[in-house]
Amino acid sequence: MNIIPIAFAFDNNLIMPAAVAFTSLLKNAAPETFYDIYILHSEKEELDKFFFSKIVEEFQSCKINYVTVGNIFDGAFEIRGITTPAYYRLLIPKLIPQYDKIIYADADIIFRLDLSNLYSIDLGENYLAATKDLGLNLSNDGKKHVKNLHNVTSGNYIQSGFIMLNSALIRKDGLIDKLVEVASQKWKFQDQDTLNIVCHDRILFLEPKYNMTDYSFYYGIKEPTKWNELYTAQEFKEGVACGNLHYNGHKPWKKWSVNFDIWWEYYRISPVFDEKFYFDFYYSRLNEFDQLPLMKRIKILIRYFVYGIRKNP
Repeated sequence: MNIIPIAFAFDNNLIMPAAVAFTSLLKNAAPETFYDIYILHSEKEELDKFFFSKIVEEFQSCKINYVTVGNIFDGAFEIRGITTPAYYRLLIPKLIPQYDKIIYADADIIFRLDLSNLYSIDLGENYLAATKDLGLNLSNDGKKHVKNLHNVTSGNYIQSGFIMLNSALIRKDGLIDKLVEVASQKWKFQDQDTLNIVCHDRILFLEPKYNMTDYSFYYGIKEPTKWNELYTAQEFKEGVACGNLHYNGHKPWKKWSVNFDIWWEYYRISPVFDEKFYFDFYYSRLNEFDQLPLMKRIKILIRYFVYGIRKNP
């Protein structure tokens, strides 16, 4: 059995997408994989555990643990709707000391990969492994932002929504205090900027398939020349075919988004599935679609059918 520890951090506002993420993670687990799941949440909030208990009942290949976090990040800088739990990933090596290496993932991800191969990677003297952030490495505004970060090189800025932490080395080098200190400043991209600043020269870069964000699809489809500055065309094809989908932009449970249909496929087989919510959302979006100009509707359909080759759950 391959025991894979993986941590998430969220509050009650993200129970529904988190349950969908867990469902996708466990549906795509290899027979020999066991996920030791940790949910980090504020000690000030009673986390709703009902749907997670349903997941444990359905899947024998996991255990779900709950870790409360104190007030260390109370009053931390919040922007773009990203709240305090986003900072909790910085504390994982301290909060979950029983593992020398652990994966962290945001709750708005659909997993289509078993993570055993990833977890077997030797991190060596690197503090973490992550994918590069396409938007911040390739866009003009992103490059300006990265340029203003101490010691961070354009082209090497990482996306913090899916990372693997070298917890043993982070503890050994006393890095938690440094992370907390840097995070106390008002960085535009909060925990993500913090990790890039503190760990900038000790990062192992992962294949993009582990964290296919909205920008992954934008650059892979609309600006492939820029995509090729960081990754290969073959890596894009692999990410589209079977990569983990990170909805870090538009949320599919709120509005149209890239790969919205795949998220809803997993929602329908998750314990949070609610027929009324599902059909209300579907018909409201259908009405929106019907009100679009004809050419806009044609473009949407072309994008869907041309780039909509999907791996079914």
